[in-house]
Amino acid sequence: MDSPEVTFTLAYLVFAVCFVFTPTEFHSAGLTVQNLLSGWLGSEDAAFVPYHLRRTAATLLCHSLLPLGYYVGMCFAASEKQLYYPSQTPETWRAFLLLALMLPAIACTLIYYWSRDHWARHPLARTLALYALPRSGWQAVASSVNTEFRRIDKFATGVPGARVIVTDTWVMKVTTYRVHVAQQQDVRLTVTEAQQHELSPDSHLPVQLLTIRVASANPAVPAFHIRLNSTEYGELCEKLRAPIRSAANVVIHQSLGDLFLETFASLVEVNPAYSVPSSQDLEACIGCMQTRASVKLVKTCQEAAVGECQQCYCRPMWCLTCMGKWFASRQDPQRPDTWLASRVPCPPAARASASWTCAPALSPWALWLPPGRTGLWASSVLL
Repeated sequence: MDSPEVTFTLAYLVFAVCFVFTPTEFHSAGLTVQNLLSGWLGSEDAAFVPYHLRRTAATLLCHSLLPLGYYVGMCFAASEKQLYYPSQTPETWRAFLLLALMLPAIACTLIYYWSRDHWARHPLARTLALYALPRSGWQAVASSVNTEFRRIDKFATGVPGARVIVTDTWVMKVTTYRVHVAQQQDVRLTVTEAQQHELSPDSHLPVQLLTIRVASANPAVPAFHIRLNSTEYGELCEKLRAPIRSAANVVIHQSLGDLFLETFASLVEVNPAYSVPSSQDLEACIGCMQTRASVKLVKTCQEAAVGECQQCYCRPMWCLTCMGKWFASRQDPQRPDTWLASRVPCPPAARASASWTCAPALSPWALWLPPGRTGLWASSVLL
């Protein structure tokens, strides 16, 4: 392939992927179906259901035109292939052109079918019709959804391609090609998975993402899954009428402190062992008095008598959780991204002049966590 052909192919591939999955940069630049066709789509706040009836149809049509756009672009990028004369093009390109023409034709046929009877055959309208009263239609249910969506007390979160919206009556998930709807009074919600990520691309902090299955008591309403940050779980529960069940072995961290403690513990556990003298017994943690003391501060950055930090001669007096809570309590709550790189005074039981840092391998102090009765594990990442 010639250089212009390769360049155009790669550039168009990147554009097509970004246009379908719309990253933040494309949203900021207005390169989305919603923005490009805003005049025809109308306002989501004014009429939620009619807006998404048109949006899903327009999105399907625009995305189906992408292969045809590539073919047209290649007519100019690789003019020597004479792609603008289909009868003279290679068989492979003729097959691609046929596919590129079939996709928008199928999309238009499907959109025409949806729009019959004032969009009554659209998947969203069909779902709403399942909740309509005997002498009313799906439009009455759509009016109720529109009214509740306009209220400012609704719960809304998620990226544009997978938004989660919860109103007083409805649980909804808005995706690229579809809007899932279920009525709160007959749904069963179950947390099926909790994924832990070390860093969030937005806040550069650890984040836990929950996957919740929403299943309606009506078998005609298909079940769907929603995803949200664990820190939003409490707000979601306040808006829901039905309880949320959790699958086995799913632990939900609803606060930043919970996420920090898990990261704190994971960094401590990778360190080597510290042997507790046989003559020394580990007593209960002086912070909670519930568990056995399990951490010790050990200076590792320099020799014991060198540097600003001083050696801690205290026996292990804290459990890992309480030590982590102490560390977190001394941080700036407005700057959680600096917690692991900050310095704090030692707990009152240790020397007041000592301090901790969270630099790998070179930290002035190490935390030691015992695997059993005979030793403690060192963490050179936390001090």
